[in-house]
Amino acid sequence: MGYLILLNGIEIIIKMINKNLDLQLAIIGLGYVGLPLALEFAKKKPTIGFDINEKRINELNLGIDNNLEFDKEEIKASKQLTFTSKVEKIKSANCYIITVPTPVDEFKKPDLKILLEASKMVGQIIKKEDLIIYESTVYPGCVEEECVPILEEFSQLKFNKDFFCGYSPERINPGDKERTISNIKKITSGSTPKIAEFVDNLYNEIITAGTHKASSIKVAEAAKVIENTQRDLNIALINELSIIFNKLNIDTKEVLDAAESKWNFLPFKPGLVGGHCIGVDPYYLTYKAKSIGYEAKVILAGREINDNMGNHVALEMTREMSKKDIQVKGSKILIMGLTFKENCADIRNSGVNTVIKKLKECNCNIDLYDPWVDSSEVKKTFGINPKQTLEQKTYDGVILAVKHQKFKDMGQIEILNLCKTKHVIYDLKYLFSKDQATLRL
Repeated sequence: MGYLILLNGIEIIIKMINKNLDLQLAIIGLGYVGLPLALEFAKKKPTIGFDINEKRINELNLGIDNNLEFDKEEIKASKQLTFTSKVEKIKSANCYIITVPTPVDEFKKPDLKILLEASKMVGQIIKKEDLIIYESTVYPGCVEEECVPILEEFSQLKFNKDFFCGYSPERINPGDKERTISNIKKITSGSTPKIAEFVDNLYNEIITAGTHKASSIKVAEAAKVIENTQRDLNIALINELSIIFNKLNIDTKEVLDAAESKWNFLPFKPGLVGGHCIGVDPYYLTYKAKSIGYEAKVILAGREINDNMGNHVALEMTREMSKKDIQVKGSKILIMGLTFKENCADIRNSGVNTVIKKLKECNCNIDLYDPWVDSSEVKKTFGINPKQTLEQKTYDGVILAVKHQKFKDMGQIEILNLCKTKHVIYDLKYLFSKDQATLRL
């Protein structure tokens, strides 16, 4: 009996490999990860882009990407790509790539609800010989321990006999026009050696930078989650150093510039840490570690430092205002930059959220300005309508939180002209020279 099952599995794999040219893809989730993936694959194969957000689908059908990553011409150029929010429209696919968000909840625990709902939806429509590839960031073991049982339950098919899985973690860098999806090396993996080879070949069709085929799905999951954990810890170290150096009245940037003269010093900078990767992924790893009885002390210490940076910035801002005899209560403060990184429109888990909350607790009047961000999203996220234009001689304080190119183009003089004669400028991203900024991280 086991021999027959093995033969049947090999036969299915051979069929999949032979029909690669006839593969029809469905990309589930069309956010920062799914849309660029769909656009790239559609250059090679018929591709369906699926999202439950009908507004998003309607906009994409008009060539509008509200994330501002792609323009109308780029979207409309993909002739083999169709967009839909209807599940029945993706039943014809035989390869499903799931790229939905995997956030954490208010207690910093992995929130897999969207991922598991996507697995349930796909499980209801997959057929024998279909392949499901996950790109969402998860903890090691999640695909096979959490997602596969749902696929089996709702499909009534057997894993690695009737259907197969792969994992190729996303490596998208929003706002980066040089490191696009095709020229960032990608990790691939599969639930069997043959499927791993198939998945690797599939991604090599669009990834000109090449791929790294991991030995298992768990290895690929672990590799992804430590990429951002490593960055988080490095930034936490620099943030802690900046706090120490400021207390010692030493300019952090000058220290970093000096240290970077050594070839093996890593060039990390201090700042607010947010977004859907660095501020989230470490919690997936620490959650899994705790489930096996290990407390990840170093990782959680780094998270604590970075999570507290918003409080630190607000406290330093109000202290400096008091030193300058600027009344904190009723003061007018402008925060420039709301996204989690420069030159992108993503405000998920933005580090400025804590800054805003702490300054509001001090009864400051807060104005927000970010030319990248949709006004309705800002109001929904921060409870404040953002400024569309800025008036001169208005602010007691300005916090430069994000290094947008548009802020660089404004220049120091234009930003200084927004301030009253007596003011505090807190430059978190080294946009100002040392003598022009009141405070720098």
